[in-house]
Amino acid sequence: MFVCRQPLNHELSKLFNKLWDADVNRFLPGKDYSISLQGKADFVPRGSNVSRDSASEPLFCSVNEGRLKNTETYSTFSSLLDNYETSTGVAELVTPQEMAENNHFLDAVLGTEVMKLTHQYLVKKNWAKPDLKDFKSQLYVIWFHLYSRERGKGPDSCGFEHVFVGETKRGHEILGLHNWVQFYLQEKLKHIDYKGYVARKNKSRPDEDDQVLSLQFSWKGHVKPVGSIFIGVSPEFEFALYTIIFLQSNEKVTRQRVRIEEYELEIVVYRHGLYIGTAYPILLSSNNEDLF
Repeated sequence: MFVCRQPLNHELSKLFNKLWDADVNRFLPGKDYSISLQGKADFVPRGSNVSRDSASEPLFCSVNEGRLKNTETYSTFSSLLDNYETSTGVAELVTPQEMAENNHFLDAVLGTEVMKLTHQYLVKKNWAKPDLKDFKSQLYVIWFHLYSRERGKGPDSCGFEHVFVGETKRGHEILGLHNWVQFYLQEKLKHIDYKGYVARKNKSRPDEDDQVLSLQFSWKGHVKPVGSIFIGVSPEFEFALYTIIFLQSNEKVTRQRVRIEEYELEIVVYRHGLYIGTAYPILLSSNNEDLF
Protein backbone atom coordinates (compact mmCIF):
# COMPACT_ATOMS: atom_id res chain seq x y z
CA MET A 1 0.00 0.00 0.00
CA PHE A 2 1.35 3.43 -0.96
CA VAL A 3 1.67 5.81 1.97
CA CYS A 4 1.94 9.52 1.22
CA ARG A 5 4.87 11.08 3.04
CA GLN A 6 4.18 14.16 5.13
CA PRO A 7 5.61 17.42 3.75
CA LEU A 8 8.58 18.83 5.63
CA ASN A 9 7.51 21.08 8.50
CA HIS A 10 9.89 24.01 8.10
CA GLU A 11 8.69 25.85 11.22
CA LEU A 12 9.32 22.86 13.47
CA SER A 13 12.59 22.03 11.70
CA LYS A 14 13.85 25.53 12.47
CA LEU A 15 12.70 25.28 16.09
CA PHE A 16 14.10 21.79 16.64
CA ASN A 17 17.49 22.80 15.21
CA LYS A 18 17.48 25.71 17.62
CA LEU A 19 16.80 23.27 20.47
CA TRP A 20 19.51 20.93 19.13
CA ASP A 21 22.04 23.77 19.21
CA ALA A 22 20.89 24.77 22.71
CA ASP A 23 21.24 21.21 24.02
CA VAL A 24 24.52 21.71 25.89
CA ASN A 25 23.89 18.46 27.80
CA ARG A 26 23.90 16.37 24.62
CA PHE A 27 26.57 13.65 24.60
CA LEU A 28 28.86 13.71 21.57
CA PRO A 29 29.85 10.55 19.68
CA GLY A 30 33.51 9.70 19.98
CA LYS A 31 33.89 12.06 22.92
CA ASP A 32 31.23 11.20 25.50
CA TYR A 33 30.28 7.76 24.22
CA SER A 34 31.10 5.20 21.57
CA ILE A 35 28.96 2.45 20.05
CA SER A 36 29.59 -0.73 18.07
CA LEU A 37 26.97 -1.36 15.36
CA GLN A 38 28.19 -4.86 14.39
CA GLY A 39 25.79 -6.80 12.14
CA LYS A 40 22.53 -6.05 10.36
CA ALA A 41 19.47 -7.43 12.18
CA ASP A 42 17.25 -9.98 10.48
CA PHE A 43 13.60 -9.27 9.86
CA VAL A 44 11.47 -10.49 12.78
CA PRO A 45 7.65 -10.41 12.64
CA ARG A 46 5.90 -8.56 15.41
CA GLY A 47 5.07 -10.82 18.35
CA SER A 48 7.91 -13.26 17.64
CA ASN A 49 10.49 -13.81 20.36
CA VAL A 50 12.95 -15.60 18.13
CA SER A 51 15.69 -13.66 16.35
CA ARG A 52 19.22 -14.35 15.17
CA ASP A 53 21.77 -12.35 17.14
CA SER A 54 23.81 -10.30 14.66
CA ALA A 55 25.73 -8.53 17.42
CA SER A 56 27.84 -10.56 19.84
CA GLU A 57 28.84 -7.44 21.80
CA PRO A 58 26.76 -4.67 23.44
CA LEU A 59 25.77 -1.60 21.43
CA PHE A 60 27.52 0.78 23.84
CA CYS A 61 31.29 0.40 24.14
CA SER A 62 31.72 3.33 26.50
CA VAL A 63 29.69 6.15 28.07
CA ASN A 64 30.94 9.06 30.16
CA GLU A 65 29.29 8.00 33.41
CA GLY A 66 30.66 11.05 35.19
CA ARG A 67 28.44 13.26 33.03
CA LEU A 68 25.47 10.95 33.57
CA LYS A 69 25.86 11.13 37.34
CA ASN A 70 26.87 14.79 37.67
CA THR A 71 24.55 16.48 35.13
CA GLU A 72 21.31 17.25 36.96
CA THR A 73 18.86 16.44 34.17
CA TYR A 74 20.50 13.02 33.64
CA SER A 75 20.80 12.19 37.34
CA THR A 76 17.20 13.15 38.12
CA PHE A 77 16.03 11.34 34.99
CA SER A 78 17.91 8.16 35.95
CA SER A 79 16.32 8.19 39.41
CA LEU A 80 12.89 7.72 37.75
CA LEU A 81 13.76 4.63 35.75
CA ASP A 82 13.18 2.14 38.58
CA ASN A 83 9.88 3.64 39.72
CA TYR A 84 7.61 1.54 37.49
CA GLU A 85 6.12 -1.93 37.19
CA THR A 86 6.84 -2.55 33.52
CA SER A 87 4.12 -5.17 32.91
CA THR A 88 0.90 -3.68 31.55
CA GLY A 89 -2.21 -4.72 33.44
CA VAL A 90 -0.43 -4.38 36.80
CA ALA A 91 -1.56 -1.23 38.60
CA GLU A 92 1.11 1.32 39.46
CA LEU A 93 1.54 2.67 42.99
CA VAL A 94 3.21 6.07 43.14
CA THR A 95 4.84 6.80 46.49
CA PRO A 96 5.40 10.31 47.91
CA GLN A 97 9.12 9.83 47.27
CA GLU A 98 8.46 9.00 43.61
CA MET A 99 6.24 12.07 43.24
CA ALA A 100 9.07 14.16 44.70
CA GLU A 101 11.48 12.59 42.20
CA ASN A 102 9.12 13.44 39.33
CA ASN A 103 8.99 17.05 40.48
CA HIS A 104 12.76 17.24 40.94
CA PHE A 105 13.24 16.03 37.37
CA LEU A 106 10.77 18.59 36.01
CA ASP A 107 12.50 21.37 37.95
CA ALA A 108 15.83 20.29 36.46
CA VAL A 109 14.65 20.24 32.84
CA LEU A 110 12.72 23.51 33.22
CA GLY A 111 15.96 25.19 34.21
CA THR A 112 17.61 24.34 30.86
CA GLU A 113 17.78 26.58 27.81
CA VAL A 114 16.10 23.83 25.77
CA MET A 115 12.94 23.91 27.90
CA LYS A 116 13.01 27.71 28.24
CA LEU A 117 12.91 28.01 24.45
CA THR A 118 10.20 25.34 24.34
CA HIS A 119 8.08 27.20 26.88
CA GLN A 120 8.46 30.47 24.95
CA TYR A 121 7.30 28.77 21.75
CA LEU A 122 4.32 27.09 23.40
CA VAL A 123 3.23 30.34 25.08
CA LYS A 124 3.43 32.13 21.73
CA LYS A 125 1.17 29.45 20.25
CA ASN A 126 -1.23 29.67 23.25
CA TRP A 127 -0.58 25.99 24.00
CA ALA A 128 0.89 26.73 27.43
CA LYS A 129 0.43 29.43 30.07
CA PRO A 130 3.23 31.95 30.73
CA ASP A 131 3.52 31.10 34.43
CA LEU A 132 6.23 28.48 34.94
CA LYS A 133 4.26 26.75 37.72
CA ASP A 134 1.33 26.29 35.35
CA PHE A 135 3.65 24.91 32.68
CA LYS A 136 5.21 22.49 35.14
CA SER A 137 1.73 21.27 36.19
CA GLN A 138 0.82 20.84 32.51
CA LEU A 139 3.94 18.73 31.91
CA TYR A 140 3.24 16.64 34.99
CA VAL A 141 -0.24 15.77 33.73
CA ILE A 142 0.90 15.01 30.17
CA TRP A 143 3.82 12.80 31.18
CA PHE A 144 3.20 11.40 34.68
CA HIS A 145 -0.57 11.06 35.08
CA LEU A 146 -1.44 7.36 35.31
CA TYR A 147 -3.94 5.70 32.99
CA SER A 148 -4.94 2.17 31.97
CA ARG A 149 -3.50 0.48 28.88
CA GLU A 150 -5.61 -2.65 29.35
CA ARG A 151 -9.38 -2.36 29.62
CA GLY A 152 -10.78 -3.33 32.99
CA LYS A 153 -7.44 -2.97 34.75
CA GLY A 154 -6.25 -0.30 37.17
CA PRO A 155 -3.99 2.59 36.14
CA ASP A 156 -0.88 0.79 34.90
CA SER A 157 0.98 3.23 32.67
CA CYS A 158 1.95 6.81 31.90
CA GLY A 159 3.67 8.58 29.03
CA PHE A 160 7.01 8.77 30.80
CA GLU A 161 7.04 5.06 31.62
CA HIS A 162 6.13 4.00 28.11
CA VAL A 163 8.49 6.26 26.17
CA PHE A 164 11.52 6.38 28.44
CA VAL A 165 11.36 3.24 30.62
CA GLY A 166 9.59 0.67 28.43
CA GLU A 167 6.79 -1.81 29.12
CA THR A 168 5.90 -5.42 28.34
CA LYS A 169 2.45 -6.50 27.19
CA ARG A 170 0.84 -9.89 27.83
CA GLY A 171 4.21 -11.40 28.56
CA HIS A 172 5.47 -11.43 24.98
CA GLU A 173 5.75 -7.92 23.52
CA ILE A 174 7.94 -4.90 24.23
CA LEU A 175 6.24 -1.52 24.16
CA GLY A 176 8.06 1.81 24.09
CA LEU A 177 11.61 2.03 25.45
CA HIS A 178 12.83 4.74 23.10
CA ASN A 179 15.55 6.25 25.26
CA TRP A 180 19.29 5.73 24.95
CA VAL A 181 20.10 6.22 28.65
CA GLN A 182 17.65 3.51 29.67
CA PHE A 183 18.98 1.31 26.87
CA TYR A 184 22.55 1.79 28.06
CA LEU A 185 21.74 1.18 31.73
CA GLN A 186 19.67 -1.92 30.97
CA GLU A 187 22.40 -3.21 28.65
CA LYS A 188 24.97 -2.65 31.40
CA LEU A 189 22.80 -4.77 33.73
CA LYS A 190 22.61 -7.42 30.96
CA HIS A 191 18.83 -7.02 30.77
CA ILE A 192 19.01 -5.85 27.15
CA ASP A 193 20.64 -7.84 24.36
CA TYR A 194 21.36 -5.74 21.28
CA LYS A 195 20.66 -7.85 18.16
CA GLY A 196 21.90 -5.53 15.41
CA TYR A 197 21.08 -2.41 13.43
CA VAL A 198 18.23 -1.93 10.95
CA ALA A 199 19.66 -0.58 7.69
CA ARG A 200 18.44 2.47 5.79
CA LYS A 201 17.04 2.11 2.28
CA ASN A 202 19.80 4.11 0.63
CA LYS A 203 22.59 3.20 3.02
CA SER A 204 23.57 -0.38 3.79
CA ARG A 205 25.08 0.51 7.16
CA PRO A 206 24.61 3.45 9.54
CA ASP A 207 27.57 5.38 10.87
CA GLU A 208 28.73 4.97 14.45
CA ASP A 209 28.42 8.72 14.98
CA ASP A 210 24.77 8.79 13.86
CA GLN A 211 22.63 10.18 16.66
CA VAL A 212 19.41 8.55 15.44
CA LEU A 213 19.33 4.78 15.03
CA SER A 214 16.90 2.01 14.19
CA LEU A 215 17.85 -1.20 15.96
CA GLN A 216 16.65 -4.58 17.19
CA PHE A 217 16.99 -5.87 20.72
CA SER A 218 15.59 -8.22 23.33
CA TRP A 219 14.55 -7.13 26.81
CA LYS A 220 13.21 -9.30 29.62
CA GLY A 221 13.02 -12.26 27.27
CA HIS A 222 11.08 -10.46 24.55
CA VAL A 223 12.25 -9.17 21.15
CA LYS A 224 11.60 -5.71 19.77
CA PRO A 225 11.93 -6.18 15.98
CA VAL A 226 12.54 -2.49 15.28
CA GLY A 227 13.08 0.30 17.76
CA SER A 228 13.98 3.89 16.94
CA ILE A 229 15.93 6.04 19.37
CA PHE A 230 17.96 9.20 19.56
CA ILE A 231 21.50 8.53 20.80
CA GLY A 232 23.25 11.03 23.06
CA VAL A 233 20.54 13.70 23.24
CA SER A 234 19.56 15.00 26.68
CA PRO A 235 16.31 14.08 28.44
CA GLU A 236 15.14 17.69 28.10
CA PHE A 237 15.62 17.60 24.30
CA GLU A 238 13.36 14.56 23.84
CA PHE A 239 10.92 15.88 26.43
CA ALA A 240 10.71 19.15 24.48
CA LEU A 241 10.20 17.61 21.02
CA TYR A 242 7.49 15.21 22.07
CA THR A 243 5.66 17.79 24.21
CA ILE A 244 5.55 20.30 21.35
CA ILE A 245 4.12 17.78 18.90
CA PHE A 246 1.65 16.43 21.46
CA LEU A 247 0.28 19.92 22.13
CA GLN A 248 -0.01 20.70 18.42
CA SER A 249 -3.01 18.51 17.83
CA ASN A 250 -5.89 16.66 19.46
CA GLU A 251 -5.63 13.85 16.91
CA LYS A 252 -4.93 10.36 18.21
CA VAL A 253 -1.74 10.22 16.14
CA THR A 254 0.37 13.20 15.10
CA ARG A 255 3.26 12.80 12.68
CA GLN A 256 5.62 15.62 11.77
CA ARG A 257 8.38 15.35 9.20
CA VAL A 258 11.35 17.46 10.19
CA ARG A 259 15.03 17.88 9.40
CA ILE A 260 17.36 18.12 12.39
CA GLU A 261 20.99 18.54 11.38
CA GLU A 262 21.55 15.87 8.69
CA TYR A 263 18.68 13.70 9.89
CA GLU A 264 15.35 13.64 8.10
CA LEU A 265 12.91 12.30 10.64
CA GLU A 266 9.28 11.72 11.31
CA ILE A 267 8.46 12.44 14.93
CA VAL A 268 5.42 10.39 15.94
CA VAL A 269 3.26 11.04 19.00
CA TYR A 270 0.25 8.96 20.02
CA ARG A 271 -2.32 10.54 22.32
CA HIS A 272 -4.04 8.64 25.13
CA GLY A 273 -6.80 11.14 25.93
CA LEU A 274 -5.13 14.05 27.74
CA TYR A 275 -1.84 12.19 28.06
CA ILE A 276 1.02 10.93 25.91
CA GLY A 277 0.56 7.32 24.82
CA THR A 278 3.86 6.92 23.01
CA ALA A 279 6.38 9.03 21.14
CA TYR A 280 9.41 8.18 19.03
CA PRO A 281 11.52 9.27 16.05
CA ILE A 282 11.53 7.44 12.73
CA LEU A 283 14.59 7.82 10.53
CA LEU A 284 12.81 8.25 7.20
CA SER A 285 15.54 6.51 5.26
CA SER A 286 15.03 3.36 7.37
CA ASN A 287 13.60 0.21 5.83
CA ASN A 288 11.08 -0.32 8.60
CA GLU A 289 8.79 1.89 10.66
CA ASP A 290 9.08 1.48 14.41
CA LEU A 291 6.75 -1.00 16.09
CA PHE A 292 5.33 0.99 18.97
